[in-house]
Amino acid sequence: MFDARKSSPAVAALRPSEYTAAMVQALRAEPSRVCGARALEIGCGSGVILAVLGSLGASALCGIDIEDDAIATGRALLEELGHEAEIHRGDMWKPVAGRRFDLIVANLPHFPMDHFEVAGRLSTWSAGGIEGRDLLDPFLEGLSDHLAVNGRALITHNAFVDVGHSRRILERYGLVLHIVSTVLVHIANEKIELMTPSILRAEEGRSIHRYGPHVFADMHIVEIAAGSRG
Repeated sequence: MFDARKSSPAVAALRPSEYTAAMVQALRAEPSRVCGARALEIGCGSGVILAVLGSLGASALCGIDIEDDAIATGRALLEELGHEAEIHRGDMWKPVAGRRFDLIVANLPHFPMDHFEVAGRLSTWSAGGIEGRDLLDPFLEGLSDHLAVNGRALITHNAFVDVGHSRRILERYGLVLHIVSTVLVHIANEKIELMTPSILRAEEGRSIHRYGPHVFADMHIVEIAAGSRG
């Protein structure tokens, strides 16, 4: 049986974040997105999002992560909860080449900083490169090849990581980005200290809000689908 209390430091580093919680809330708010869907999560981490998808009636579950600990943790959690799932260790889209899904979910590392470990987290947990787009852009560019007809994606997207640029990438593939919700998330001081300075300067007072030593930022849950939305 899965027991988080006995998990290793590496597994503890996969613990869900505020971003995970916002994604769970969005999925639960509109379960029709999930019921009956063939669902894929890119960067499945702890496995909890796959568990939520299973509880909401997804017809098939598939997860991908680059970390061995994520594979083991996700499989253990889903087995404990009685959900069948295929979980692959691999890089982004490679393990599902040629396959399409009704719903694709991702909470990718896309914080604009170089690749460092932060507060006991793995370096793959948060760092998205200098502009925050090292993983986000390949995800967006490969998405259309893996969405089924009428398929949708739901992802987290920091407001300070150029949402307009993401829209332009998707438009090249006939996809439209729609902001479902915006939540305020706490940003740890050790992450702020590593944030790309030019982005921090540009976004303080806009999408980044500082109250004394405490820093918060706007984060979007966005839905991506073919065609236009009203």
